[in-house]
Amino acid sequence: QVQLVESGGGTVQAGGSLRVSCAASGRTFSRYAMGWFRQAPGKEREFVAAINWSGGSTYYADSVKGRFAISRDSAKNTVYLQMNSLKPEDTAVYYCAVDSKRWYGNMGRTANEYDYWGQGTQVTVSS
Repeated sequence: QVQLVESGGGTVQAGGSLRVSCAASGRTFSRYAMGWFRQAPGKEREFVAAINWSGGSTYYADSVKGRFAISRDSAKNTVYLQMNSLKPEDTAVYYCAVDSKRWYGNMGRTANEYDYWGQGTQVTVSS
């Protein structure tokens, strides 16, 4: 049974930092690309960042490039999203996801490329 559990969300003032984590279990996740998405109230889920199976390649949405950093610790089956210089428009529920359909595959940038999702963690940035 594949399970992804996010943690680390919370409320922070604009300009602050937060790190969210996603602990994976049920498979050998070191073979798979993983990603972070977010969904704000009344908006569609949008891509934030992705990391390949080795952690050697990453990709970011333009809206977070230079402020957010995705990383992974394969020994702990955990992926992280470090968020700096947070803005009120970053307020959303943040979801991690894994593409378990492809071993050593490319980083997906759309939600339909991922087949397992966490339950989400709320990030609120106050102005």
